[in-house]
Amino acid sequence: MYDFSAFAHGATWVSLITLTFMEIVLGIDNIIFISIVVNQLPKAVQARGRTIGLLLALLFRIGLLLSISWIVSLRAALFVLPFPWLEQPFGVSGRDLILLGGGLFLMYKSTTEIHEKLQGEDEEDAGAKQAKTLASVIIQIIIIDIVFSFDSILTAVGLVDNVLVMIAAVICAMGIMLAFSGKVADFVNDNPTIKMLALSFLIMIGFMLVMEAAHKEVEKGYLYFAMAFSFVVELLNLRLRKKSKAGPVKLRDSQYD
Repeated sequence: MYDFSAFAHGATWVSLITLTFMEIVLGIDNIIFISIVVNQLPKAVQARGRTIGLLLALLFRIGLLLSISWIVSLRAALFVLPFPWLEQPFGVSGRDLILLGGGLFLMYKSTTEIHEKLQGEDEEDAGAKQAKTLASVIIQIIIIDIVFSFDSILTAVGLVDNVLVMIAAVICAMGIMLAFSGKVADFVNDNPTIKMLALSFLIMIGFMLVMEAAHKEVEKGYLYFAMAFSFVVELLNLRLRKKSKAGPVKLRDSQYD
């Protein structure tokens, strides 16, 4: 059913490496969201929550790759909205509804997280945080995994036409992300300013998803460049703050002893 002989060609391995890199880049936002959401759990189960979340993302991507024809059908309009200010009727597809729901959920979740950080947690909030179950966090991860999977799958379809190569790239990328997800989560959670920046990134990504649902294409390259630039600036700020905390080195002048 599937052509395994393609892996005997060098071009296939080049495509595999390229697609794996692209999957890692597109999966960074998913890792950030999972890290922030899993932080709502007690420390003892956070690692298990991250692992389950990323494995679910892997299963969703493989499942969607095996049903590419269904993904293509989601682009077909389910109904039409005759907005008077548009020259043509606005067709709403299944993909539009998924992107709209996921984008709004991502913006809502990120905004509420920022609100909680700015307001601070009292004892009742801390107790509610500990009371959140692994199941409720996994449900949130599943919702966002479904939305983020579309970017991943559409990128794979655009670069490679062999489903086996796509699946291999997704598995390799997810294995790398799974290996480093703990370090990324610890870094984000240990640095409040980085966490606030990550939440702002998620709001931007949510807004981008809403715009795509409205058939307004957003150049992702500009968005990722702005995010990378902001991240580098914040890393420089962290280094500067560490130097400031260390304080100036005091030298003793022996002639006054």
